[in-house]
Parts: sequence; C-alpha cells; structure tokens
Amino acid sequence: MAVTIDKDTCIGCGACVGGCPVGALSMDDEGKSQCDAGTCIDCGSCVGTCPVSAITQ
Repeated sequence: MAVTIDKDTCIGCGACVGGCPVGALSMDDEGKSQCDAGTCIDCGSCVGTCPVSAITQ
C-alpha cells in the first residue's frame, strides 16, 4: 500500500522526495508531490519530512 498525498495541502517543497529511500516520490506537472504506488514500500519516511503534514500512511 502506498502513502496518500493531499494535493490541496502540499506546498510543493520537495522535502518528501529527498526523504524517500526508494525513490517512489516525485513532483508532478503542477509542482505537487506524487507517489508511485508500485515503488512505495510504505515505510513512512516521507510522512515525517513533510512540513505541512500533507502525507499520510
């Protein structure tokens, strides 16, 4: 199961992208975070890096 990103809350800072140990997160065309569910290992590392709590497990 992959993490969930609230696009309305995401500020596009990219902190989560650097916090993902498997590279499952990237920025979309609108500058918001997105998660590749096939790559995500649901470790939660990105949850703690988000300054606005836009990511949940």
